[in-house]
Amino acid sequence: MPVKSRILIEWIQRLGIAVVFSLFLSGGALTAQTASIEAKIDAYLAEKVNAAGIPGLAVAVVQDGAVIFNRAYGVRKLGEKDKLTPDHIFHFASVSKPFVATAIVQLVEKGKLKLDDPVVKHLPYFRLADERYSDITIRQMLNHTAGMPDVEDYEWDSPQFDKGAAERYVRSLSSEKLLWAPGSHWQYSNMAYDVLGDLIAKVSGLSFEDYMRNNILEPIGMVNSSFVYPEIDKKLRTTGHTGDPARISAVYPYNRRHAPSSTLNSSVAEMTHWMLVNLNRGELDGKRILRDESYDLLWMATTDHEIGLAWYIYEEPGIREVSHSGSDLGFRSYIMLSPDDGIGIVMASNWQLTDTDNEIVYDIMDIVLPLEDE
Repeated sequence: MPVKSRILIEWIQRLGIAVVFSLFLSGGALTAQTASIEAKIDAYLAEKVNAAGIPGLAVAVVQDGAVIFNRAYGVRKLGEKDKLTPDHIFHFASVSKPFVATAIVQLVEKGKLKLDDPVVKHLPYFRLADERYSDITIRQMLNHTAGMPDVEDYEWDSPQFDKGAAERYVRSLSSEKLLWAPGSHWQYSNMAYDVLGDLIAKVSGLSFEDYMRNNILEPIGMVNSSFVYPEIDKKLRTTGHTGDPARISAVYPYNRRHAPSSTLNSSVAEMTHWMLVNLNRGELDGKRILRDESYDLLWMATTDHEIGLAWYIYEEPGIREVSHSGSDLGFRSYIMLSPDDGIGIVMASNWQLTDTDNEIVYDIMDIVLPLEDE
């Protein structure tokens, strides 16, 4: 072999060894960083749960396409010994709404509707006690500018379970009055999202819950999650708590009339799939639930209240965060994504008075980001 060729081969071999060694050292550094993050978050959450007297709290964190934290604290029900785990199922309340927005955008992608379609085009029996109801668009319902009031009574104590509950609810709204002209002001409305759930059903030909299972939950591996509470494995259920000090709630917040706005049942372990698919702009493990460009619709703030399609948007130079909170009888939840940093954090608590939900999430963000910036 010529001398020059042998020297070249030896140089390539040495370079390869150096690269591998460098990658090994880098991997070790990343592992050490992750361990440090885990330890700091764990200490913070353990102290928070003990200090506040929270019955149960679960938190998961993803970063750069991987789950870096997934733990639970406390119990799933006061008075019992069952320790809470990241796989236990919580009522996620209004964290349901970004799932509804995703379903609507899927139907837009399929050409079955347009965001600026009047709702009555797809639900001809939808009407309110105000002739302006016919002007309400799908987009306005998604970003809470439809002028619709909020739900006053979810009737958690007298739930309906059959598939006809959604349509009956929409038909029951004929005596409701608009707060103002559609599109003129912002007002958070669970009622609007419950109407959207029935619209999804009628446009897709499936029940709302079946559509969500077939097109969002199961494709991304959220196999234990459901908008139908009776489907949840009894061994995975958590119990809600109210009052201070915390006591067991006599009622679980479920009513199929309000499934779209409020009744996602999931775990923080499975919510990591939801965070990862959104941070990756619609794709997870080779399965795509939304086109990349659809996130320009979902995450574009369109109102003075910095809300896109369901998601709340926070932006300032160098920072962009999208989030949604959930609060209901016996439960609190919060999800926050930082798309530019590749970070997602979700928390769920089985105590309604866990009023530090967003504080917890942002404190965790402060733990994660400094290590990423070093």
